[in-house]
Amino acid sequence: MTTAELTIQAVDRNEEGFLLDSSQWTPDVAQQLAEEAGVGPLTDKHWTVLTFCREDAAQQGQPPGLRRISKLSGVNMKELYQLFPKGPGKLAAKIAGLPKPQGCI
Repeated sequence: MTTAELTIQAVDRNEEGFLLDSSQWTPDVAQQLAEEAGVGPLTDKHWTVLTFCREDAAQQGQPPGLRRISKLSGVNMKELYQLFPKGPGKLAAKIAGLPKPQGCI
């Protein structure tokens, strides 16, 4: 476990950079995580995906996978790869303050 000093606040993250406690997540933390990952500034489309991921995870008990995001968030697969390059499911979950989705390497 590492504690990353983000500009906004200190958050506990695992070795891959995922928050260990999703209650530490705030929109400001999301922005900082996005910038750290080379995604940003966050647009309305990014926030659509991040909000969907957080709400779906709260309902389903786990973060959504990429197919679920593209099918239910209103953002298609092509857009997801443009918004969150190099693994949109994993990257969206990380920025949304969620654990790594099952099935992501």
